[in-house]
Amino acid sequence: MNLIINAFVWLANPERWSGPTGIPVALAQHLGFTFLSVLIAAVVAVPVGWAIGHTGRGRELAVAVSGAARAIPSFGLLVLLVLLLGVLQTGLAAVVTFVLLGIPSILAGAYTGFEAVDRRIIDAGRAMGMTEWQILWRIEVPLGLPLLVSGLRAATLQIVATVTIAAYVGLGGLGQYIIQGINLNRFDQVLAGAILVAALALLLDAVFAVLERLVVPRGVRAGRVSSSGPTGRRSHAAAAAPASS
Repeated sequence: MNLIINAFVWLANPERWSGPTGIPVALAQHLGFTFLSVLIAAVVAVPVGWAIGHTGRGRELAVAVSGAARAIPSFGLLVLLVLLLGVLQTGLAAVVTFVLLGIPSILAGAYTGFEAVDRRIIDAGRAMGMTEWQILWRIEVPLGLPLLVSGLRAATLQIVATVTIAAYVGLGGLGQYIIQGINLNRFDQVLAGAILVAALALLLDAVFAVLERLVVPRGVRAGRVSSSGPTGRRSHAAAAAPASS
């Protein structure tokens, strides 16, 4: 209990919120690495995932590559890239590490979003004379967007937690308080750093949870509401009830 109290005392110290090593600066560094990595990962993974989902080809390869990328230990990869690229390129090594971590979740969200679209809707679009580009942008992208946002959400949470190790190679971020605390045997500081990272992850998760709801097309939301209403429940119950002789 004393450790938790000491951690919040450490956080409440005004000195922690000012200067070049203050929490606002560390938070900005942490968010900078997170958003840059998610953005690059999305630029790489979203077009590939959409192509796989639209054409139905290459899914097995994507699953295999994603599984291999998930199996790579992030800390080991970061250290390896720093050794290969040199200490002057630690920022690049960190971004490459975080991008590789985020690609699998975004890729999976992109192609599963398209796969979840009812094929009858796509067939109806083709029957109406829509081109493949129109089907992609007017049907598949809007309907697949919620699962894509879900993939972005998972990637962001993975990256925001892993950016903590950037402090190990001197890149700052909220992880610096954990690394410094371990070296100094200041476990109140270690816990305070962990609380900051956890709070940031929870905040970002809440933002993406709201965004997931917002990107659901209005027609789909209206269909869900009507199906969950009294009439919808009665129709479901009637369909499920056995016919009486």
